[in-house]
Amino acid sequence: MGIHTVLDLKRASPKRIRDEFSVVLERTVAELNGVACLELDDVVSPRQQIICSRSFGVSVSSLPDLEQSVNAYVARAAEKLRDQHSLASGIQVYLRTNPHKTKEPQYQQAMLMPLAEPTDDTRLLCRAALGGLRRIYRSGYAYQKTGVMLTGIIAAADRPRTLFDDVAAQQKSSALMQALDSINRRMGSGTVQLAGEGISKGWAMRRGNMSGRCTTEWDELAVCQS
Repeated sequence: MGIHTVLDLKRASPKRIRDEFSVVLERTVAELNGVACLELDDVVSPRQQIICSRSFGVSVSSLPDLEQSVNAYVARAAEKLRDQHSLASGIQVYLRTNPHKTKEPQYQQAMLMPLAEPTDDTRLLCRAALGGLRRIYRSGYAYQKTGVMLTGIIAAADRPRTLFDDVAAQQKSSALMQALDSINRRMGSGTVQLAGEGISKGWAMRRGNMSGRCTTEWDELAVCQS
């Protein structure tokens, strides 16, 4: 189409761009020409709560397996927290049995654990979440699901300061989390993880019937044969 630079796109016919592509790219052309198309409501603001939860592939009764799942969910939630440059002031952990199995004993409970100071450190968040899990856990039940929710989220730049801040510890924590995220972005999610997340993860959600990922995984690209 003779469009090789941003200037070429700016000078392109908006109607032709819409016909060939979409209204989204047409709006891009309009924006390049000084016509505002992005409403304030369209701007995604940082989330005030971050939830991570999954149903298990099999029912889980043992506390160690539940702890592994909570550690794994906290790790994912903390990664999202750092992606938006935020800190959490509290974390809620919950667990429940399968409400559809009415003939089995039912139990569900949640607990909110406030943090001594806002943080994005996966280790500190896991420690708090596990403390809550151990307090609400009851043996004798077949659990279907656990989950965590980060609350009291603030911007990292707004971290409250006191005379007793351990700046060196905060810097070490930040450097460690940055290294963790960097490796996992480069090598794949879960390449580096806490030992508490487990290895075999027999409780994990079943993926035998998962749809193909032909748009996001090289190894699953659709193949056309003549």
